[in-house]
Amino acid sequence: MALADRTTGETRRSEVDRGRSGDSGRGPRKVAAYRALSTTSLLLGGLSFIGMMVSIWAIFLYAPTDAIQGQPQRIFYFHVPMAWIALLASGVLAVTSIVYLWKRDERWDYAARASAELGAVFTTFALITGSLWGRPVWGTWWTWDPKLTATLVLWFIYIGYLMLRSYMGRTPASARAAAVLGIIGFIDVPIIYEAVNWWRGLHPAAVTTPGALPPQMLVTLLISVVTFTLLFGFLMVQLYNLEKMQTLAQRLRASVE
Repeated sequence: MALADRTTGETRRSEVDRGRSGDSGRGPRKVAAYRALSTTSLLLGGLSFIGMMVSIWAIFLYAPTDAIQGQPQRIFYFHVPMAWIALLASGVLAVTSIVYLWKRDERWDYAARASAELGAVFTTFALITGSLWGRPVWGTWWTWDPKLTATLVLWFIYIGYLMLRSYMGRTPASARAAAVLGIIGFIDVPIIYEAVNWWRGLHPAAVTTPGALPPQMLVTLLISVVTFTLLFGFLMVQLYNLEKMQTLAQRLRASVE
């Protein structure tokens, strides 16, 4: 009997030791991951700030004034990058949602939710800047142009995603349902991109042909696109951390109650 008790005690101690060794192994990895994320955030933040300063200089001082549209054309350098981020966020949302459904790792759900929030913000600004640009050029704040309408549909998809997450809470069921919505919603992205080729409308086609823009305008546009992409990455890191902390706080509150 004593031998059996001693054996059981040794087994339990070995299990505890293995658990401690496992925790000690995960601890340094978590610290390293946190430091890498902090370094990435600092780097993206610094590059975004520098890029924004350069973009403002290029937009208002370097790029020439358009001969036809005049000063309102400078909105173009804000509108295009914001529209690009609106589409990029949908792509990130779809990819992270697919990976979450595959691996059931909530870290991918954090990224998906962060991307949806940023997508909603940048789509809103893309619609606003488009209206501000369209008023002096088209003579109207809004028209049911195919590309504009498809972009508005994307905005509703983002809002529906966020409303679903808010209604269902931070649960696995909420994450799964939202992931399906995020994947289906990505179908609207190629529709937005090809709308000017599939239907007739007022919105101009994408600037893809060589020589479509003067060199100074093209350089300014590229600087703005890169800057807003860096800003998107920086905000993604911040929101990812925020989503993680909010989830942990909610679980802690539930355990206390």
